[in-house]
Amino acid sequence: MKKDIHPDYHEITVVMTDGSSFVTRSTWGKPGDTLRLDIDPKSHPAWTGQQRVVIEAVGQVSKFNKRFAVDLSKMNIKAAATVNKGGKAPAAAAAPAKGQPAKKKK
Repeated sequence: MKKDIHPDYHEITVVMTDGSSFVTRSTWGKPGDTLRLDIDPKSHPAWTGQQRVVIEAVGQVSKFNKRFAVDLSKMNIKAAATVNKGGKAPAAAAAPAKGQPAKKKK
């Protein structure tokens, strides 16, 4: 085994969400440090079958709205029509409907 390439492997104390603790060996922190868990098998929905509300959690839509300052719930078809007004027709509208002859160019 090569020397000086491996991380220090030492004992730490892990404190669960209910306050119980145990000693284990890890490369995390320094020898004797305490690792306090926010989520563990006693509180995680995958093991408990119950939902837990996390206050800091923000939904993906809220993140998007905050980042781009866009509220998609207020957008509608009329708003989209105003964007296209005065400009070229969308490609789908420019093509003739199925079964109708194409207009001749002059």
